[in-house]
Amino acid sequence: MLRTLAHKRDVPGRLGTIWDKLKKDPPQDMLEADRLGLLTAPEPEQANWRDEPAENIIPDSLEDIFADDDLKVPAEFSDLRHVTPSADRHQSEHRAEFFPCPDFEQFEAKFIQIQAALEAGERKTKVVEKWAIIEPVAGDVFIRNGLLCLVVERMRKSSGRLSQEDRLRIVLSNGTESDPMVSSFRKALNDDKTARSVQKVGLGPLDPEWEADQLAITGTIYVAQSMSEDPNIKPHRDILYKIGVTSQNVKRRVADAKNDPTFLLAPVKVVATYQLGNLPREKVENLLHRFFEAARPAELFVLDRFGEKVHPKEWFFILPEHVSRAAALIQSGRLHEYQYDPIHQKISRKDGFANGRV
Repeated sequence: MLRTLAHKRDVPGRLGTIWDKLKKDPPQDMLEADRLGLLTAPEPEQANWRDEPAENIIPDSLEDIFADDDLKVPAEFSDLRHVTPSADRHQSEHRAEFFPCPDFEQFEAKFIQIQAALEAGERKTKVVEKWAIIEPVAGDVFIRNGLLCLVVERMRKSSGRLSQEDRLRIVLSNGTESDPMVSSFRKALNDDKTARSVQKVGLGPLDPEWEADQLAITGTIYVAQSMSEDPNIKPHRDILYKIGVTSQNVKRRVADAKNDPTFLLAPVKVVATYQLGNLPREKVENLLHRFFEAARPAELFVLDRFGEKVHPKEWFFILPEHVSRAAALIQSGRLHEYQYDPIHQKISRKDGFANGRV
């Protein structure tokens, strides 16, 4: 069997050798039968790679190459589709710039307090090493470029987990603020030889003073409607809304929505905002999400850039006026007396409270 296969592989080589011999000295009967002139055709001149090519065969551009009739390149091979232009790819959707902090009066006293504690030696600083892995959270204080930096809020890009793509709200002691990505803020600290982290107050996480720098600033409750063109989301856009709470400007919070799984990777339209004061942001957000838990869509998800499913937890089948009433109940401290009925889409008082027994 192996000998037979080897013999078959040698057939093309043998035929070529026989043809070369016949062409050098063909018999007369073969010459008479050669109607196509194969035996008398001159050998094509073989170009030497060392020789300079003729100027008339050197193309001037890619268009000349594709226009070559012998090339026969299909148009679909040269027409790019579903490709974002380079100018659009490199255009930042949302840049973290420094701008005046509109509510700096809420932080000014805290900065004065921290500065006094540092000068008195009551609080220590620690050098930020060049390759230190920093995971800032709300309440952390750093020194960068000689300014105190207070982490006011960490806005998560995906529900239920931390990632380097989370965005921060940083307020500086000079009255400005910025909202960089965690990775950008970490790099800025690593690159600053004078960067320091400020020791927390207290003896540890169990100390009631440990989170003293984390201010309870409620900020703004916002209700956002998705502008997604996803066929699984678009039919429900009129009743599907996101409930969020942020301490920063709402427009800046939603500016990068199309790159944020929390916003279903699509632009959003802010349809309502409500101000609440003197209440912790996270507590307010948790209260609202728990109150409308029954209206949360169970199968809502988007695919991230790695093709993995992300299930945002801040979207509900509700109407903006429902959030408005719930926000008023939180402000008055009476939300626990009511419940949301997703079937009839209404907020009603619980039986025990309605009868005055509770």
